[in-house]
Amino acid sequence: MNARVKKTAVVTGAGSGIGRSVALALAAAGWSVAVAGRRLEPLDETAAIAEAAARAAGAEADVQCVRADVSDPDDVAALFAAVRERHGRLDLLFNNAGTFGPAGVALEDISYEAWRSVVDVNLTGAFLCAQAAFRVMKAQDPQGGRIINNGSISAHVPRPNSIAYTATKHAMTGLTKSLSLDGRPYRIACGQIDIGNAATEMTERMQTGILQANGQLAVEPVMDAADVARTVLHMAELPLGANVQFATVMASAMPYIGRG
Repeated sequence: MNARVKKTAVVTGAGSGIGRSVALALAAAGWSVAVAGRRLEPLDETAAIAEAAARAAGAEADVQCVRADVSDPDDVAALFAAVRERHGRLDLLFNNAGTFGPAGVALEDISYEAWRSVVDVNLTGAFLCAQAAFRVMKAQDPQGGRIINNGSISAHVPRPNSIAYTATKHAMTGLTKSLSLDGRPYRIACGQIDIGNAATEMTERMQTGILQANGQLAVEPVMDAADVARTVLHMAELPLGANVQFATVMASAMPYIGRG
């Protein structure tokens, strides 16, 4: 990135895991980063670590914390208004906030409330943030920006007892394609990163044994979330004339190729 041009990013679900790792990578690369999530305390922790990473890399530390529930339209509107007020423009949205939903619950036992909660965060939340980012990017001068959606290996193949998560991650692919098409006239590029077994709080059970398609429990390899962050940073720093439409980053030995 040109050190004289400081770009601005919004990272949702930035209080932990992949969102935190991506915020650190962007800050260290010289980006201004707005970190968003439902609780301020972990966002403050992310900001402190990201600012330290920026300083260690010789970059100016500029991290903004915004409490926002991505499933709430008012919260989303307030998030992007705060970013626009502070920075004047938006160059990147990393649409990362997500939830797996009830783990280990059979399809017939999933409650409506549990299903709706996953859809509200993973799909509706991603749409609301993308819509708000699109509005800013379309209206700003110079026009344009980039949206990167966090998909999943589950956008391609499901795990047992994961219907809500899997359905929303398949839907994320449709969201990515529509954003790419609708953003084309306005220099808004959209890509998707499908992640498999990054070591986060959500994947802790993979290291103790997780249900496989054959009904057995198996320990699965994981990878460092920083490896995901490096890929997101590469996607983010491409010129708007180039786009990584879909990328898959996964633990090399995880049971994905040949799953089932």
